[in-house]
Amino acid sequence: MADIVLIPENTVITANGGGASVALDSAAGPVLLINLKITKIVEQESLELSIFGSIDGQTWTPLLRFPQKFYEGATPMLLDLAKSPEVKELRAHWEVNRWGRGPEQPMFEISVSARPVPKEMLKSA
Repeated sequence: MADIVLIPENTVITANGGGASVALDSAAGPVLLINLKITKIVEQESLELSIFGSIDGQTWTPLLRFPQKFYEGATPMLLDLAKSPEVKELRAHWEVNRWGRGPEQPMFEISVSARPVPKEMLKSA
């Protein structure tokens, strides 16, 4: 199965917000590897990213929260949907902060993707 794109590559964010909802394929499986990539950033700013899930596309529940990020790089985290098998959609939500000198507006270039973790990989872990 191909990666599920929650935030496309090279997406520039400058304010708090959220991505579009993405339907989960029934073949996705109960465990997803969520990968946050920050490819550009300015100094003295922070990003907080959360993944929300929904059963109906109307009501959203937080499922996963990444640690606050200050630097470029990739951060993978596992999302176990076994406790929430009714979740049919995912979306990313972010909050940004900027302090110090220079422009007051934060600027991050990011992407977020999800990849199903094969059951055989989970058994060996």
